[in-house]
Amino acid sequence: MEEQQQQPTRRPPSSAIAAILAVLLVGGGGAAWLLSNNKTTQTTNNQISTPITPTQTPVQIPVTPPPSAVQPTETAKPAQPTAQQTAKVYWLKDSGTSTELVPVPIATTKTEKPADSLQTAFNTLLTSPPSGTFSSIPQGTKINSVSVKNDGIHVDLSPEFKTGGGSAAMISRLAQVLYTATSTDPNAQVWLSVDGKPLEVLGGEGLVVPVPLTRQTFEKDFSL
Repeated sequence: MEEQQQQPTRRPPSSAIAAILAVLLVGGGGAAWLLSNNKTTQTTNNQISTPITPTQTPVQIPVTPPPSAVQPTETAKPAQPTAQQTAKVYWLKDSGTSTELVPVPIATTKTEKPADSLQTAFNTLLTSPPSGTFSSIPQGTKINSVSVKNDGIHVDLSPEFKTGGGSAAMISRLAQVLYTATSTDPNAQVWLSVDGKPLEVLGGEGLVVPVPLTRQTFEKDFSL
Protein backbone atom coordinates (compact mmCIF):
# COMPACT_ATOMS: atom_id res chain seq x y z
CA MET A 1 0.00 0.00 0.00
CA GLU A 2 1.42 3.14 -1.03
CA GLU A 3 2.12 5.52 1.67
CA GLN A 4 -0.10 8.54 1.43
CA GLN A 5 1.79 11.58 0.75
CA GLN A 6 1.61 13.98 3.76
CA GLN A 7 -0.25 17.10 2.82
CA PRO A 8 1.66 20.20 3.68
CA THR A 9 0.09 22.31 6.53
CA ARG A 10 -1.64 25.33 5.19
CA ARG A 11 -0.87 28.49 7.08
CA PRO A 12 -3.13 31.48 6.91
CA PRO A 13 -1.68 34.27 5.05
CA SER A 14 0.14 36.92 7.09
CA SER A 15 -2.43 39.56 6.18
CA ALA A 16 -5.19 37.48 7.80
CA ILE A 17 -3.10 37.06 10.95
CA ALA A 18 -2.55 40.80 11.14
CA ALA A 19 -6.27 41.40 10.78
CA ILE A 20 -7.07 38.97 13.63
CA LEU A 21 -4.49 40.59 15.92
CA ALA A 22 -5.94 44.02 15.17
CA VAL A 23 -9.43 42.82 16.09
CA LEU A 24 -8.16 41.31 19.33
CA LEU A 25 -6.32 44.49 20.22
CA VAL A 26 -9.32 46.62 19.49
CA GLY A 27 -11.57 44.26 21.38
CA GLY A 28 -9.22 44.21 24.36
CA GLY A 29 -8.97 47.99 24.39
CA GLY A 30 -12.73 48.29 24.22
CA ALA A 31 -13.13 45.89 27.10
CA ALA A 32 -10.59 47.82 29.12
CA TRP A 33 -12.42 51.09 28.36
CA LEU A 34 -15.75 49.56 29.36
CA LEU A 35 -14.25 48.27 32.60
CA SER A 36 -12.66 51.63 33.40
CA ASN A 37 -15.84 53.54 32.54
CA ASN A 38 -17.89 51.17 34.70
CA LYS A 39 -15.58 51.77 37.70
CA THR A 40 -15.74 55.55 37.18
CA THR A 41 -19.54 55.39 37.01
CA GLN A 42 -19.67 53.32 40.19
CA THR A 43 -17.30 55.70 41.92
CA THR A 44 -19.36 58.69 40.81
CA ASN A 45 -22.56 56.98 41.91
CA ASN A 46 -21.01 56.15 45.27
CA GLN A 47 -19.92 59.74 45.75
CA ILE A 48 -23.36 61.02 44.85
CA SER A 49 -25.11 58.56 47.13
CA THR A 50 -22.88 59.47 50.10
CA PRO A 51 -24.65 62.14 52.26
CA ILE A 52 -22.71 65.37 52.59
CA THR A 53 -22.51 66.83 56.08
CA PRO A 54 -22.75 70.63 55.93
CA THR A 55 -19.82 72.41 57.56
CA GLN A 56 -21.00 76.01 57.11
CA THR A 57 -22.08 77.76 60.32
CA PRO A 58 -25.76 78.69 60.14
CA VAL A 59 -26.40 82.39 59.87
CA GLN A 60 -28.31 83.82 62.84
CA ILE A 61 -30.87 86.39 61.80
CA PRO A 62 -31.45 89.03 64.54
CA VAL A 63 -35.02 89.29 65.63
CA THR A 64 -36.29 92.83 66.09
CA PRO A 65 -38.70 93.06 69.05
CA PRO A 66 -42.04 94.71 68.46
CA PRO A 67 -42.28 98.43 69.32
CA SER A 68 -44.25 97.66 72.48
CA ALA A 69 -41.38 95.54 73.86
CA VAL A 70 -38.74 98.25 73.45
CA GLN A 71 -38.02 100.04 76.73
CA PRO A 72 -37.88 103.82 76.31
CA THR A 73 -34.57 105.42 77.15
CA GLU A 74 -34.75 107.97 79.94
CA THR A 75 -33.79 111.45 78.91
CA ALA A 76 -31.03 112.87 81.10
CA LYS A 77 -32.37 115.68 83.21
CA PRO A 78 -30.29 118.83 83.44
CA ALA A 79 -28.64 119.40 86.80
CA GLN A 80 -30.63 121.74 88.95
CA PRO A 81 -28.67 124.73 90.22
CA THR A 82 -28.13 124.81 93.96
CA ALA A 83 -30.34 127.39 95.53
CA GLN A 84 -28.43 130.03 97.43
CA GLN A 85 -29.62 130.64 100.97
CA THR A 86 -30.83 134.07 101.90
CA ALA A 87 -28.50 136.08 104.09
CA LYS A 88 -29.74 136.60 107.65
CA VAL A 89 -28.97 138.97 110.49
CA TYR A 90 -28.72 137.38 113.94
CA TRP A 91 -30.06 139.33 116.89
CA LEU A 92 -30.35 138.28 120.53
CA LYS A 93 -33.37 137.51 122.64
CA ASP A 94 -33.66 136.89 126.38
CA SER A 95 -35.76 133.78 127.00
CA GLY A 96 -35.67 134.23 130.80
CA THR A 97 -33.21 131.43 131.40
CA SER A 98 -30.76 131.93 128.52
CA THR A 99 -29.92 134.12 125.57
CA GLU A 100 -31.11 132.97 122.16
CA LEU A 101 -30.10 133.88 118.64
CA VAL A 102 -32.92 135.21 116.45
CA PRO A 103 -32.30 135.08 112.66
CA VAL A 104 -33.99 137.74 110.52
CA PRO A 105 -33.76 137.37 106.70
CA ILE A 106 -32.80 140.41 104.66
CA ALA A 107 -33.95 141.38 101.19
CA THR A 108 -31.39 140.59 98.46
CA THR A 109 -31.52 140.38 94.68
CA LYS A 110 -30.86 137.15 92.76
CA THR A 111 -27.91 138.69 90.94
CA GLU A 112 -26.28 139.94 94.13
CA LYS A 113 -22.95 138.30 94.96
CA PRO A 114 -22.57 136.45 98.31
CA ALA A 115 -20.07 139.01 99.60
CA ASP A 116 -22.45 141.85 98.75
CA SER A 117 -25.31 140.09 100.53
CA LEU A 118 -23.17 139.61 103.63
CA GLN A 119 -22.07 143.23 103.50
CA THR A 120 -25.73 144.26 103.50
CA ALA A 121 -26.40 141.89 106.39
CA PHE A 122 -23.57 143.36 108.50
CA ASN A 123 -24.66 146.92 107.73
CA THR A 124 -28.09 145.95 109.08
CA LEU A 125 -26.52 144.27 112.12
CA LEU A 126 -24.97 147.58 113.14
CA THR A 127 -28.32 149.37 113.15
CA SER A 128 -31.02 149.35 115.82
CA PRO A 129 -32.36 145.83 116.53
CA PRO A 130 -36.02 144.94 115.87
CA SER A 131 -38.55 145.10 118.69
CA GLY A 132 -38.17 142.28 121.22
CA THR A 133 -34.49 141.73 120.41
CA PHE A 134 -31.18 143.33 121.34
CA SER A 135 -27.51 143.31 120.30
CA SER A 136 -24.27 142.88 122.26
CA ILE A 137 -22.14 144.57 119.61
CA PRO A 138 -20.89 147.92 121.01
CA GLN A 139 -22.20 151.06 119.37
CA GLY A 140 -19.76 152.66 116.98
CA THR A 141 -18.48 149.29 115.72
CA LYS A 142 -17.89 149.29 111.98
CA ILE A 143 -17.42 146.53 109.42
CA ASN A 144 -14.26 147.40 107.56
CA SER A 145 -14.66 144.65 104.98
CA VAL A 146 -16.37 141.35 104.21
CA SER A 147 -14.97 138.98 101.59
CA VAL A 148 -15.67 135.42 100.49
CA LYS A 149 -12.51 133.47 99.61
CA ASN A 150 -11.59 129.86 98.91
CA ASP A 151 -10.66 129.22 102.55
CA GLY A 152 -13.78 130.82 104.02
CA ILE A 153 -15.34 134.16 104.93
CA HIS A 154 -13.11 137.00 106.08
CA VAL A 155 -14.61 139.72 108.31
CA ASP A 156 -12.58 142.73 109.43
CA LEU A 157 -14.00 144.79 112.32
CA SER A 158 -13.15 148.14 113.86
CA PRO A 159 -11.49 148.29 117.36
CA GLU A 160 -14.83 149.18 119.07
CA PHE A 161 -15.84 145.53 118.72
CA LYS A 162 -13.39 144.60 121.53
CA THR A 163 -14.61 147.16 124.09
CA GLY A 164 -17.06 146.93 127.01
CA GLY A 165 -18.99 144.08 128.61
CA GLY A 166 -18.13 140.89 130.43
CA SER A 167 -17.52 137.39 129.10
CA ALA A 168 -21.24 136.76 128.44
CA ALA A 169 -21.47 139.90 126.30
CA MET A 170 -18.26 138.94 124.47
CA ILE A 171 -19.60 135.46 123.66
CA SER A 172 -22.93 136.90 122.50
CA ARG A 173 -21.41 139.45 120.10
CA LEU A 174 -19.04 136.78 118.80
CA ALA A 175 -22.07 134.58 118.07
CA GLN A 176 -23.87 137.39 116.28
CA VAL A 177 -20.94 138.02 113.94
CA LEU A 178 -20.24 134.33 113.35
CA TYR A 179 -23.82 133.27 112.57
CA THR A 180 -24.48 136.31 110.40
CA ALA A 181 -21.30 135.63 108.41
CA THR A 182 -22.26 131.97 107.86
CA SER A 183 -25.95 132.60 107.16
CA THR A 184 -25.46 131.77 103.46
CA ASP A 185 -23.15 128.81 104.18
CA PRO A 186 -23.51 127.28 107.69
CA ASN A 187 -20.41 125.09 107.22
CA ALA A 188 -18.07 127.91 106.20
CA GLN A 189 -14.99 128.94 108.16
CA VAL A 190 -14.85 132.52 109.43
CA TRP A 191 -11.61 134.47 109.78
CA LEU A 192 -12.10 137.41 112.16
CA SER A 193 -9.74 140.36 112.35
CA VAL A 194 -9.64 143.84 113.91
CA ASP A 195 -8.08 146.52 111.76
CA GLY A 196 -6.37 143.81 109.71
CA LYS A 197 -4.95 141.87 112.70
CA PRO A 198 -6.30 138.35 113.47
CA LEU A 199 -8.73 138.33 116.40
CA GLU A 200 -7.36 135.66 118.73
CA VAL A 201 -8.27 137.11 122.14
CA LEU A 202 -11.41 139.12 122.92
CA GLY A 203 -12.02 141.40 125.94
CA GLY A 204 -10.16 142.14 129.10
CA GLU A 205 -10.91 138.68 130.47
CA GLY A 206 -8.98 137.14 127.62
CA LEU A 207 -11.66 135.18 125.80
CA VAL A 208 -9.71 132.96 123.38
CA VAL A 209 -11.20 132.96 119.86
CA PRO A 210 -10.52 129.86 117.72
CA VAL A 211 -8.92 130.62 114.35
CA PRO A 212 -10.69 129.99 112.07
CA LEU A 213 -14.07 130.05 113.80
CA THR A 214 -16.97 127.80 112.75
CA ARG A 215 -20.43 127.13 114.11
CA GLN A 216 -19.26 123.67 115.19
CA THR A 217 -16.29 124.97 117.21
CA PHE A 218 -18.41 127.72 118.76
CA GLU A 219 -21.08 125.27 119.95
CA LYS A 220 -18.32 123.06 121.34
CA ASP A 221 -16.36 125.76 123.18
CA PHE A 222 -19.04 128.30 124.12
CA SER A 223 -22.62 128.57 125.32
CA LEU A 224 -24.94 131.59 125.35
